[in-house]
Amino acid sequence: MKEIKLKKLDVSCYEEDLANGLKVVLLPFMNKKNYFISYGTYFGADITSFVVNRKEVKVPNGIAHFLEHKMFEQEDGIDPFTFFSESGTGSNASTSYEYTHYICYGNKDFNKNLRYLLQFVNKPYYTDENVQKEKGIIAEELKMYEDIPDFQLEMRLRENVYNKGPRRVDIGGSVKDIQKITKDDLYLCYDNFYTPSNMFVLVVGNFDVDEAMNIIKSEVGSIKDKKLPTVKLPKEEASVKKSEDKIYGNVKVNKLGIGIKIDASNLKIDDITLDLYLNMITTILFGSSSEFRERVRNEKIINNFYMEWETYQQYHIFYMMASTTDTKKLLEEVEYELKDLVISEESFERMKKVWIANEVKIFDNVDATVSNLFDDLIKYRKVIPNKIDLIRKLDLEELNKLIKKLDFTNKSIVEMEAKEE
Repeated sequence: MKEIKLKKLDVSCYEEDLANGLKVVLLPFMNKKNYFISYGTYFGADITSFVVNRKEVKVPNGIAHFLEHKMFEQEDGIDPFTFFSESGTGSNASTSYEYTHYICYGNKDFNKNLRYLLQFVNKPYYTDENVQKEKGIIAEELKMYEDIPDFQLEMRLRENVYNKGPRRVDIGGSVKDIQKITKDDLYLCYDNFYTPSNMFVLVVGNFDVDEAMNIIKSEVGSIKDKKLPTVKLPKEEASVKKSEDKIYGNVKVNKLGIGIKIDASNLKIDDITLDLYLNMITTILFGSSSEFRERVRNEKIINNFYMEWETYQQYHIFYMMASTTDTKKLLEEVEYELKDLVISEESFERMKKVWIANEVKIFDNVDATVSNLFDDLIKYRKVIPNKIDLIRKLDLEELNKLIKKLDFTNKSIVEMEAKEE
């Protein structure tokens, strides 16, 4: 194991790539009572087309999410949820466009629960009968989401921001998509993407590092790695597909969604620094303590506000969604912030101080630490040990030069209004 000291923090984590390629990251907190374990694969909803044995394979949308559901049905009849709950341990799983991971968390029976989590994820059990049964369960889940206004707004934004990318489609696919999924499709995806070099184990909390590593090696270390298929992702286009749209939903207050698409292919800046700069721009402009948020709150034109960045190929997309009493006014306020944008030294230095303080606070909480390290593993496939140094090295002049290269007008706007009676 390699010890990684997180710089400027009195914290170390331990990292090892096993002989079969599995990445293991362990961060012990002996002064805490609880722990969190994640066992994941870099197989998510993005991947539906790949090459196996020189043959291109196309599987239905939503298959990564479907596969996640089916992992909880075991041949021995033991329900993983029931197994974990016997010791008061929580368990769950989630699928994104980039990954699927299986988790458990609690404060008892660490060794037993770690071993079982690794075991059940490594034992797929799909039959024609249980696959067919699951289709009905997932169909109900998908229909439930289709009735949620925020989901409708996000998916229309995605359809309008992306031209060809898989992120135009919901992670779970459609009801029509999942009806096409077969037992053979699930085994094909599992066998090719649930392979050690495409997977990771992340453990944070109260546990013994050597014991945890011994369990991981005994359960997973002997699994033979397989060559990953060549993934076929459609090449996305620089422009948004549709710049303006209006939809109707079951809302009492109108909603506004904005998706800004940034092409980073010619920016000549490393991924981590670019992510920091982009997040700094939008946090200064639209964060909870920004002048923008204060204005729109005082004018009572927003009820709630949500924003996030995502990356697909060379594109960074900023999503912003809000419930609003005045869609036109809110849009004007957003565009005012983005026009002739220059970040002041005061705002820049204040944000750096806040971020550094937050980095220190994160490592006093198991859940926050998990989120931090997990984001590193998904975005960069490694732990970033010097985030505080990277934040301190951010340069205001470089940031404002970067801003001049960014096209904030390349955006899609979706308005949601109440359905007409």
